[in-house]
Amino acid sequence: MSEKTLTRMDLSEAVFREVGLSRNESAALVESVLQHMSDALVEGETVKISSFGTFAVRSKSARVGRNPKTGDEVPISPRRVLTFRPSHLMKDRVAAGTKR
Repeated sequence: MSEKTLTRMDLSEAVFREVGLSRNESAALVESVLQHMSDALVEGETVKISSFGTFAVRSKSARVGRNPKTGDEVPISPRRVLTFRPSHLMKDRVAAGTKR
C-alpha cells in the first residue's frame, strides 16, 4: 500500500493540468472550495459531495471516561467532532483498488 499523501498543492496542480487555469488561479480555486467547506462545517451544516461522501459535525455530550493506565475516572467535556461517511461508490472503489 502506498504511503503518499494528497496535499493542497497536489489538488491545485491537478486543477492546473486538467482545467487549464494558471497555477495561481488553480491554487485560489482549491483554497476557495476548502474554505467554503470549512465555513459550512463551522456553521453546523452537512457537506455532501456526490459519489464521494458526507462530512458532518456531531455534538457529543459530556461523559465520564477512564484512564486506562490508572483506572481513574476522568470527566470528558462536551465537544463537537467532525465525521466523514464515504459514499457507497467510494467504498466500492477503495475496496476494489481502482482509479476512475
